[in-house]
Formats: sequence, structure tokens, C-alpha cells
Amino acid sequence: MRKVRVYITLKQGVLDPEGKAIQTSLHSLDYPEVEDVRVGKYIELQVKEGADLKGRVAQMCEQLLANPVIEDYQIELEGAR
Repeated sequence: MRKVRVYITLKQGVLDPEGKAIQTSLHSLDYPEVEDVRVGKYIELQVKEGADLKGRVAQMCEQLLANPVIEDYQIELEGAR
């Protein structure tokens, strides 16, 4: 088994209303140094070893985990070889 981490973020230029709301709230709590907030997702998978593991996880991202039209994703294999 391998642990796989997937980080999903909105593409640059895509509006992030949740991030903007958090930034506004932080400013109202007296944290004016926060200039920008982007919200994303973190997904952790336990996956059986196999050929082209990273490619298979990329397919999962393209088909279900991420919306490739507005989101980017980064795949990290624990103990990468």
C-alpha cells in the first residue's frame, strides 16, 4: 500500500469567493497583513501498488476528484521511488 496525497486548488485567475470571505473575516479580526487567501482541497488515498500509480491517480483526478476546467491538482506519492 502507498499513501498518496492530492492537493487541489483553483486555477490562477479563477475567483475564489470562499477565500475572499476568509480574507475579509481575517481583516475584521485585525489581521490586515493577510493579502490573499486561496482555498483548496487535500485528499489522502491508500492505494495498492501497481504499474503507473501516479498516472492512475491522475486519471482519478481528471474523472472525479478535481474539476480540470477550473482546478489544478498536484499528486504526491509517499516514499516516492
